Amino acid sequence: MDFNTLPTVAALSDAVTICEHQGIKIVRISHDQAEAGISLHGGHLVWFKPKGEDDVIWLSEKAEFDTAKAIRGGIPVCWPWFGKAAAPSHGFARNSEWTLKEHRENDNGVIVALTLEDSEATRAVWPHKFSNVLTFEIGTTLKVSLTSTNTDNTEWSFSGALHTYFNVESIHGTTISQMGGEYQDSTQAGKICQGGEELSFEGEVDRVYTQPEPTVMIQDHQRRQIAVTNSGHNAAVIWNPWQELSISMTDMADDSFETMVCVESTIHNSNSITLAPGESHTLTTEVSVKR
Repeated sequence: MDFNTLPTVAALSDAVTICEHQGIKIVRISHDQAEAGISLHGGHLVWFKPKGEDDVIWLSEKAEFDTAKAIRGGIPVCWPWFGKAAAPSHGFARNSEWTLKEHRENDNGVIVALTLEDSEATRAVWPHKFSNVLTFEIGTTLKVSLTSTNTDNTEWSFSGALHTYFNVESIHGTTISQMGGEYQDSTQAGKICQGGEELSFEGEVDRVYTQPEPTVMIQDHQRRQIAVTNSGHNAAVIWNPWQELSISMTDMADDSFETMVCVESTIHNSNSITLAPGESHTLTTEVSVKR
């Protein structure tokens, strides 16, 4: 859908407005350098389009904007765990309401920061005190940073991911490189496997690459290259559900798998981060497009 047609609820500046879709407030960025949208539900970047470029981030045409669910596509924030390590799957951050902390802009783009802190609801599923700041730097490139701080009086451990869905012309002509050679194959019950220098797609892929290079490259068919530069991570997850799994998901069209691939900046459950009281950790992903 065209989010630019949604009515403005509040104008925060020339480049930043608040709109609403199905009861969910979205911070909408319209700047000379880029357009983007961030849902306060989930702290979830929904779209990103640099000036003169096609959409970089993929959003399901059947995505459900429902405060009880995560949005399919965009950049879900998986925290404080990854996958099905506990319930809900991928943690509670992507189903929580974040608060707009600040926004500022200059000729190069817009910076938006959101916050999420522990509450009675979060402590019911994860009994720790925390403060998260999620910062979006939106211009010709996109940088997303999740800073987690332990505000409790005892240490705790966490995992998670910036679960980025990328828009590609065709998965059949898309390749990934610089993701490292060793991976855990989730389609084979986590079997440790050795891969090549380049990954192409001929079926479902659900892999945790344990020794990724700082920048993973997506060759988007003949259209463009997308560079995904991560830090604060210890793994890169690459996922495409292929057709059978797409059909089973109510918030994906049957052929959705053909135009998306996930490359995720990940702190994996098998190598979680431990923070002492007062300590912080920042997980980032930065996306740039090359023609």
